[in-house]
Order: sequence, then C-alpha cells, then structure tokens
Amino acid sequence: MSESHSSVEVAREAIHGLRDDEDDSATLAAHARVVWNVLAEPGDGVAGRAIAAFGPSDALRRVVDGGWDEIEGVSASELSQAVARWTPRLDPAAVRASTHAARRTGARLLVPGDPQWPQRLDDLGVHRPVVLWVRGYPGILTDGHPTVAVVGARAATSYGEHVASELAEELAAAGATVVSGAAYGIDGFAHRSALRVGGKTVALLAGGVDRPYPVGHTAMIDAIAASGALIAETPCGTPPTKWRFLARNRLIAALSDATVVVEAGARSGSLNTAAHAAALGRPLGAVPGAVTSAASAGCHRIIREYDGTLVTGPGDVRELLGMAPTAAFDLGTDRTDELSRLLDALSVRQSRPIFEIARRSGLSQPEVQALVSLASIAGDAVECDDGWRRAASSR
Repeated sequence: MSESHSSVEVAREAIHGLRDDEDDSATLAAHARVVWNVLAEPGDGVAGRAIAAFGPSDALRRVVDGGWDEIEGVSASELSQAVARWTPRLDPAAVRASTHAARRTGARLLVPGDPQWPQRLDDLGVHRPVVLWVRGYPGILTDGHPTVAVVGARAATSYGEHVASELAEELAAAGATVVSGAAYGIDGFAHRSALRVGGKTVALLAGGVDRPYPVGHTAMIDAIAASGALIAETPCGTPPTKWRFLARNRLIAALSDATVVVEAGARSGSLNTAAHAAALGRPLGAVPGAVTSAASAGCHRIIREYDGTLVTGPGDVRELLGMAPTAAFDLGTDRTDELSRLLDALSVRQSRPIFEIARRSGLSQPEVQALVSLASIAGDAVECDDGWRRAASSR
C-alpha cells in the first residue's frame, strides 16, 4: 500500500460517519481541517492565512515537518509564535477523541465549499471557522430564509424578556430563522419563543456541540437540535471558556442577516456581537429602554455610537431584513387586549404605582412593567415619580 493510499485510508476512517466525501482529495482536506480544528483556537488569523496560502493538508504538513515559506500578512515572529502554539496540540489521540465524541453525539462535519456551508461566514476572511460541527439540520442556514440574531443580557429584566419573546415569536412565525447563543436571559427567551410557534432557531455554542451549556438549558438545547441546529466551531469535548464566548459572538453576527440587541449593560458581551455585526456591515438594531435602566445602557450606546436602528417591534426588524412589513406588534390602533387593559387601568389625572395598575387590570406586575415601558415608547403612558399615568393624547 502506498503512503498516499494509506493516508487516504487513515483520513477516511477518522471522519467516517461525519460527512459523505466522494473523492480522496476532499477526504484528505476535510481530515486536515479536523486536525487544524484541534490545533488552533477559534479565529486564529495566522492559521487562516496558512490554510489560505497552502491549503489545509500542505499547511498541516508544514506544522509537522517545518519548511515554512513566507505567508502574506504574517511576519516571521508571528509565524514562529503560532507554530509554538500549535505544536503542543499535535496529538493524534486528541483528534481521535474529538471525532469519536462527534460520532457519539450525532454531529455532522461541515467544511468550506460544502453545499451546506453558510457562505455568510466567508465574510470573516482569515478568521472564518476552519470547520463547523452541527447537531440537527446542517442546511438550516442555507435554505434561503432570512436569519436574525436576537441577543442580550443574561440578567434580563421582565421588560427585556417580554420584548425578546415578542420579537422572536413574530419573526419566527413569519419564516425567519432566529439565531442566538443559548445563554440565560434574552438568548433563552428568544430560542424558546421561536420553538413555541414552531419556528426555526439556531444556537451557537462556545464549547463542543456535545457539551450543552449552560447545563440548566440542556432540555432547551436538545429541543433546538431536534427541530433546528446547534452549531460550534470548537471540537466536540471542548469546554466553553470566556475567550471562546467572545470568539463565538463573531459567528452569531456573521451568520445573521441582521442583529438585534434587546438588553445590554454597559459592559455586556452583546456589545461584542454588535461590534462584529457593525464591522461586517450587517444591519444592526437595538431595543431602547428607560434612560435610568442599567440593563439598557448598552443598547443606547449601540444606537448612539454604532448607528444602530432603534427597534420597537418586529416590524422594525422586518425592515432590517428586507421582509414585507406587518402590522403585528403595533402599539397604535391595533392594540393587544393586554395593552388595552393596561391603558384602561391608568388615569390621565393621577399617577398609579405598578401594583395598583396590576390590581386594576388583572395583569401580573411583571406584565404591567413590560407593557408600560412599551406604552411609554408609543407615547401612551407617562412615568412619574410615584408611578405611571395615561397620556392625555392616548384617549
């Protein structure tokens, strides 16, 4: 058996069951990318330039054997440092462990050039993923439907949860795919709301797709895999880390036709996602909140500094996506029953506290808090020092 044939057999065995390659060169290239996936951290630009310059197989051979040529955009010092990062991870056992874990969890392997590879990721240039691991439906991001990222704070308020749910429900019901990061708070409400209306949703994970995180969202993550897709660029078995969350955010932005931040503090990780969306030239929106709300400080910054679109409902997001307009979520003449109940419980002459509005309307206090904020945006309610009153113009 020739060395070349032996290499093909090794590669075919390594990625067996993870993809369906038809020829030897595709198999060798895919296997080389799997090895690179273990060697390099997400978004490693030097690895991206090396693979672009030499191809995944030849670039990998140079890691093993040395003999690097000059790489455009990479200094000798940067290349030396990169090789020093990669070499300790050049462990065949680690590669085998990652592919075995992928088979156990039912993951599929996507590489650039595959029909189901999301070409939006190519906008990341040398920082695009080396591979993608997918649990669920690999073609969900190439089916022609618009994709929208709905992201925000983990420590979400009832207002943020309400708005995230409304946005995700309406957009998913209209055929958009909702993309988020499966975290607590806004992410979780976005995913669950899309699932609730039978829509499509995709979760980008910071660790392997076999490592549901956070653990408290395991049931939700499994539900996403059953009807949508879980996607990660890190090998199966990889734990999430702070750095990988930040790297993951660029994928959320790149995979989405538009990004909407519902709530974000001044130092929220969602601002990192927003910055990636802005850098990629993707439409970017943010939901406003009270000027006194720390949970909305990041959203206000997006509107002020990133030229973000002010989002008050699904109609605004549909415009960002280029979808047909809809009257859904209109806070004007087509008011919901809940909003009508809220306004009926408000007085034009005197302000009332939240608990009193809840008592009069029959709504819960969190529902009232969310609705009065939306009514305030629409100009139908006015916040006072001791509560809320109805705007005279809303009569």
